[in-house]
Amino acid sequence: MSIQLNERSVNHPTPDMFQKIRKDSAGSEEIVRKSLTAWQDIRMRLVSNKLAMCGFWIIAAIVVCAIFVPILSPHDHFTNDLASKNQLPSWAHWFGTDDLGRDMLERTWKGAQISLFVGVTAALIDLVIGIIYGGIMGFYGGKVDEVMNRIAEILYSLPHLLVVILLLVVMEPSLTTIIVAMSITGWIKMAWIVRGQIMQLKNQEYALASRALGAGNMRIIFRHLIPNAMGPILVTLTLTVPGAIFSEAFLSFLGLGVQSPVASWGTMIDDGTKALLIYPWRLLFPAFFLSLTIFAFNVFGDGLRDAFDPKLRK
Repeated sequence: MSIQLNERSVNHPTPDMFQKIRKDSAGSEEIVRKSLTAWQDIRMRLVSNKLAMCGFWIIAAIVVCAIFVPILSPHDHFTNDLASKNQLPSWAHWFGTDDLGRDMLERTWKGAQISLFVGVTAALIDLVIGIIYGGIMGFYGGKVDEVMNRIAEILYSLPHLLVVILLLVVMEPSLTTIIVAMSITGWIKMAWIVRGQIMQLKNQEYALASRALGAGNMRIIFRHLIPNAMGPILVTLTLTVPGAIFSEAFLSFLGLGVQSPVASWGTMIDDGTKALLIYPWRLLFPAFFLSLTIFAFNVFGDGLRDAFDPKLRK
């Protein structure tokens, strides 16, 4: 019933003030809001996060520049031109030149190629090993989980720099050495994330139903459980990349990574610190883009974490 009131009849209601509301059976089942899948809801909340999308577009711009700037640049990052050494940024050399006359713009984006390659490759290796190892730990549990977890804890306790130095005794400093060194212990966090998710999901109804229908353990893990744990896995993967990029730059800065004349943000920062007070642009550009890349990956990873967090869903 609806009520129609005016100022004079507020205190003295009469029956003619009331009228019946017709029941609209056709619109009673109408869905006012469009239904969304879980992934659509995650995408919408990620897009609405301005800082995370800023990080995403920064990453996209850095990737595009790393691919195309070395191709389109008229300079060669290996070629020495002593007549043009230590020049200020100009139209001929946008980022200036170094002590051997090499174009800093070309070398900065060549260094971006190496850093992104190391970061993405190490993260993907951590993803594969972590999913397999953590999936088996979480699914089987018991003695299997206990033994495998102790092995992971022992490896995680090894100092990262010590592992790199030991590998350098056997292998020469190179990208392969850096990737192998980071992959030896880098997958452990991913494995523990996967283990925790699998332990929560393995007793869900769909997993029990799949087992009742005769599905094998590996099929249940990789066909049913891992896809439902992709949220935390993707967040961890995104946050692994900046750590690998920083590790490569740090090791190259110490002389344990790629070696000059190969361009790397770490080696360029090492060269730039030696001439910081006289030629500051030699340090400014590689340090700035290294910091910007790490910042962009971190804020995008934080945005992904918030988008996947069920507590923030409306």
